[in-house]
Amino acid sequence: MDTNGQAEVTEVPFRASVGAPPGAEVLDFTELLARARGHGIVPYAPKRLAFHELISVRAGTLRCSVDFTEHELTPGSWLWVRPGQISQYRSDLTEAEGTVVLFLPGFLTPATVDAARVDQRNWQLPLTASGAEGDAVRHVLELLGSEQRRPATLPLEVHLDVVRHLLAVLVLRLAHLHGAQAGDEAGSEPFRRFQQAVERDFARTHRVEDYARQLGYSVRTLTRATRAAAGCGAKRFIDDRVLLEAKRLLVHTDRTATAIGDRLGFPDATVFTKFFRQRAGETPTAFRTRTRGG
Repeated sequence: MDTNGQAEVTEVPFRASVGAPPGAEVLDFTELLARARGHGIVPYAPKRLAFHELISVRAGTLRCSVDFTEHELTPGSWLWVRPGQISQYRSDLTEAEGTVVLFLPGFLTPATVDAARVDQRNWQLPLTASGAEGDAVRHVLELLGSEQRRPATLPLEVHLDVVRHLLAVLVLRLAHLHGAQAGDEAGSEPFRRFQQAVERDFARTHRVEDYARQLGYSVRTLTRATRAAAGCGAKRFIDDRVLLEAKRLLVHTDRTATAIGDRLGFPDATVFTKFFRQRAGETPTAFRTRTRGG
């Protein structure tokens, strides 16, 4: 925290270890702590990653937050933090045992990204892998870690392909596990395109009609696809993304509520405050004060 109570966010780029394949890495929690401190990063500060982080717990309990949602990970749990999300470790990493898999956007092939829905942030994680599924996921993670740490006995491009394929198996298994646990139907083309458009344009327009026109779908099609994928209608999906960004800016910057409302496409501060109160149950100022503990 700074003197104003602002929770400063650390921007974390991907830095490969010496000898590790560029674009992906597997670390246990002890190695993760050493890596963070070696780069001058406070391990328990809020951070925004430029890469994917898959967190798996083997023993103990680990508490984390991702975009203002608190998670408690127990043995067999997986949490997926995506690039751009604000995450924070809330408990001591030395009190749990586990593994993190770090990989850059673009490391996996487009086919794997599509099949495993790598870019879809609406997954309700953490997942719990148990029984035969848990054994399979754990075995793939062990193989991935072993291969990633293996001395350079293969040409670099071959080694990269081996790591990429093992990582693809891991994320595909997690995608299957998510579908089995959530009854997931999030793979539709309309929802994928809508999600991408919202991520790009949520500060420009909050209207489902604008996205439908842009993408060539009816409002009904987008609403039905979003409800199947995310459990809410298309308008709620847009509003949730706008609200998330508002919360990020309120907690992690010193911008005024008026400036934040303008940044997010609201015509004036009154409209922004009304939106925030309806969706969050309190005013932007009250949320900022409560969250910062001031």
